Amino acid sequence: MALTDRDAIMVYVAQDNPTAAINLDIEFESKAENARLRPTLYKPGRMKGTREIIVRPNYVMVYRVIGDVVEMLRVLHAAQQWP
Repeated sequence: MALTDRDAIMVYVAQDNPTAAINLDIEFESKAENARLRPTLYKPGRMKGTREIIVRPNYVMVYRVIGDVVEMLRVLHAAQQWP
């Protein structure tokens, strides 16, 4: 679902500003890489067993850690209901 979320966000942002969409996607990639390298870096999530990354004030990336694997679950606009 995270990839679907991300694609929808990119399409939406790119309609008005393709450069902003590219820059936002770079931030998503950077934050995900930080989580991969340091899984406990970001705050515990609202759902048990998850963690949340704030990307700018408007976007939240939700992930969980299973063993050595960081699994991105969702990429959401802050106004979306979660969970």
